[in-house]
Amino acid sequence: MTIQADEAYRKAFDANLTRRILSYLKPYRSLVLSSVGLALFIALAQPLFGLISRHAIDAYLKPGLLGQATTSQLGTLERGLLLAAALYLVLKAVEFGLRYAFTISINVLGQRILYDIRADIFTKLQRLHLGFFDQNPVGRLLTRVTSDVDAINNFVVNGLTSLVQSGLLVIAYVTIMLYVSWELALLSFTVLPVLFLATNFFRGKIRDAYRDTRIHQAVVNSKLNENITGMMTLQLFGRERRNAVEFDRPNRALLGANLDSIHWFSLFQPTVSILSNVATALVLWYAGRQILGEGAMTVGTLFAFTIWVTALFQPIQDLADVFNNLQAAMASAERIFGVLDTDEKIKDKPDAKKLEHFQGRVDLEHVWFAYDQDVTADTPDKDDRWILRGIDLHIQPGESVALVGATGAGKTSITSLVSRFYDVQRGIVRVDGVDVRDLAQHDLRRHIGVVLQDVFLFAGTMESNLTLGNAAIAHERVVQACKYVGVHDFIMSLPDGYQTEVRERGATLSTGQKQLIAFARALIQNPDILLVLDEATASIDTETELQIQDALAKVMHGRTSIIIAHRLSTIEHCDRIVVMRKGKIVEMGRHAELLAKNGYYAKLYNLQYAGSMAAD
Repeated sequence: MTIQADEAYRKAFDANLTRRILSYLKPYRSLVLSSVGLALFIALAQPLFGLISRHAIDAYLKPGLLGQATTSQLGTLERGLLLAAALYLVLKAVEFGLRYAFTISINVLGQRILYDIRADIFTKLQRLHLGFFDQNPVGRLLTRVTSDVDAINNFVVNGLTSLVQSGLLVIAYVTIMLYVSWELALLSFTVLPVLFLATNFFRGKIRDAYRDTRIHQAVVNSKLNENITGMMTLQLFGRERRNAVEFDRPNRALLGANLDSIHWFSLFQPTVSILSNVATALVLWYAGRQILGEGAMTVGTLFAFTIWVTALFQPIQDLADVFNNLQAAMASAERIFGVLDTDEKIKDKPDAKKLEHFQGRVDLEHVWFAYDQDVTADTPDKDDRWILRGIDLHIQPGESVALVGATGAGKTSITSLVSRFYDVQRGIVRVDGVDVRDLAQHDLRRHIGVVLQDVFLFAGTMESNLTLGNAAIAHERVVQACKYVGVHDFIMSLPDGYQTEVRERGATLSTGQKQLIAFARALIQNPDILLVLDEATASIDTETELQIQDALAKVMHGRTSIIIAHRLSTIEHCDRIVVMRKGKIVEMGRHAELLAKNGYYAKLYNLQYAGSMAAD
């Protein structure tokens, strides 16, 4: 898999992307404000533990005071210590409550944002034209909805949390330390420049390691999706060992990237710890000299400072990690918003029309089409990228038309244009005399039923697959349609009948069974135009073929039907056969008429029945 440029996004901060991420916070302003307020109270509470310890030591544990105290004075000292201990415990209980509330609120906020972004991506993907999916592997799109969204959530929950909470903690600790003893405070701050340089160095290394991890993770996801989707082909051709070797390369690359990340993190944490210990040692040395010498420093102050210095380095380290979260969020946001900002090439006009009194007439007028998005109306006619070349085809309401020709002749492209999965570069496709580009897509497609050779079945019950989840469709209508196409008895033979759970893509069903289900599904939707794509009767036994042919004839009755056929015997009954070659219509007529012409259709027919493969 080729690494795309967007996978290696390097920008550490982008104001526009950050604003777009933060825009997801707007619906949850009250949750944001409560989280910030809780973080503020937590930050204000932290230095108080050192103050309580300092007061208890200096007021109640002075060696001289203890040695000269009377019994009553000792009792007073004990009560003072008990009060300080109780106050310490009460403050800890308050801190516990604040941290619990903060953790709940910030994680709820993160999960809601995660939900909103994931929903936006899913909705966007459903609106994008099929050409987008032709160019973007499924594994990469799955990474957008999973790993990249998780990175945004991590930035909100951990990055913004650290930015607010750790920032407030640093301010609180610095303020209290300067207030209690500016000399000790400044002395402990002397290691901060070294910490800044070390953090900046490791930040760059960790950022690069993290970016490499994301790149290789996307490759592994794509490889996994490809192998799982093609498992039957993989096992059929005995490629297990070869594919394992091929998967081993990106998997080892991901392992190496993760180990590299672990390496730098394992160096970063001890470095911060050592610097914190150096600051503590400086405080012990200076304060100890002051206590032993002039007595200008108290033991309680020394004890409080050892707590504060150790505690100060943790939020500073957390603030350094914010950059890594930000870097990951920028890279993920670039990819997520890249999907969300993808131009919806197939979209409704503001004044899109709805078809009233649908008839089912289809017209293709001088249609030129190519899947390559770089091909435009000005592209020369001789360009090999054109799939359809000047197609003129007019289908009357209720008429059945079969499209035949060699693979790549452009048959499936015509049906895709009628459904407006793609737009033409030249010419017009009309339904009931209206340009499909002027119609609302949903209104157009609800009149069109499609039966594919590779029938897609969703996870769920048999009935939910037949109704496509439309609760308004009565069960009686489902049963009637299944009886009509001859699949009812098979469904009733299943363990739970219509409520039998279907495995992913209908893995336990035969090709013929899935085809009959597809015909029943099309009939239930009651379309005005029926598209049968890529030989619905291919690769099945003769008995099932006859059953499907009967079902096809029933479903086609009274409907405009466009059938793509490779087995020519199945379309002899069609009103008209359109023969295509290299993107053009070369012959047109009924079965007998085309055979009598002894042209290209007759050649295909004779080759097929001679047992040979038709060649273009």
